[in-house]
Amino acid sequence: MVEPLVPLSERIDANADTVERELLKLVLTIVELVRQLMERQAIRRMDQGDLSTTQVEELGLGLMRLEEAMTALREQFGLSASDLNIDLGPLGSLLSE
Repeated sequence: MVEPLVPLSERIDANADTVERELLKLVLTIVELVRQLMERQAIRRMDQGDLSTTQVEELGLGLMRLEEAMTALREQFGLSASDLNIDLGPLGSLLSE
């Protein structure tokens, strides 16, 4: 027996507020992932001695400002850092703590 097609609007419980908040969480999660990757890359380059003192200072300042902006955005929208950490099942969490 073939099941009748149920409209998408009835299969997904979504309203404008929920969709907007989840999209915001996804965007902030991607930005946080890129921020953490940039931070790790900067640390690796510092450890290898690839950066001048001026470059280290500028990079550190830029990363600090990005982290402050992320914190401000999370607070503005009532999100915690853990809200952005997607559970990937057996692979663990997406973001490092």
